[in-house]
Amino acid sequence: MLLKGKDISKNEIIERFLKAVPHILNFAADKFSVDYDRKADVLYIGFERPQEATDSEMLEDGVILRYRKDKMVGLTILDASKREESPSMTRGGH
Repeated sequence: MLLKGKDISKNEIIERFLKAVPHILNFAADKFSVDYDRKADVLYIGFERPQEATDSEMLEDGVILRYRKDKMVGLTILDASKREESPSMTRGGH
């Protein structure tokens, strides 16, 4: 199986996802969806379906907060593969 240009076993893929489970369970949203565009290296996280954002705010570190009125409905993370484990907490006033 190919993952990120490398040939790896399905057991390794399962192991990588299982390592992510504790982080996913600690996520603030009850329900969310995740899409990753490998070619653009952009991670999309939606807290509602459909997201239908009416406003957005770009943080200094390439994280885009998506809002519908005053409610955050999603995040877009640019250069996702270059991120450290802990996400940015830098935010302008919204």
